[in-house]
Amino acid sequence: MIAKFLALVFFAAQAPTQPALQPAPQDAPAADALSPLPADQQGAIRCSAAFALVAERQRQGDEAALVYPPVGERGREFFVRTGARLMDETGMTREAVEARLRAQAGVILAEGSLDEIMPACLMLLDASGL
Repeated sequence: MIAKFLALVFFAAQAPTQPALQPAPQDAPAADALSPLPADQQGAIRCSAAFALVAERQRQGDEAALVYPPVGERGREFFVRTGARLMDETGMTREAVEARLRAQAGVILAEGSLDEIMPACLMLLDASGL
């Protein structure tokens, strides 16, 4: 799942003129993709998307992303655990979780908020024990 998502994140980062939010795939239940989540779950999705964006940029050697500690391995584990937790706690399908993560990455790119949210996400990553 993360490899597919990173490829999508990379594509989104390369095409900033594309709309930030893509509709959920037809096979993903619309209600799952759009229903509100508690703040802790929404924050975990936002940070998972941020880690994926930073990890891809770090992999590419982007100097702005290299100011952060490496998030490839720890961020990937956070990403995976967040997805599994959401599926367990909400009953969402993998496709619905993937749609939320894609949408959140698009929002972060559209807002230009990656640098703003990374400090809090790094604190959340440290608090997770990963």
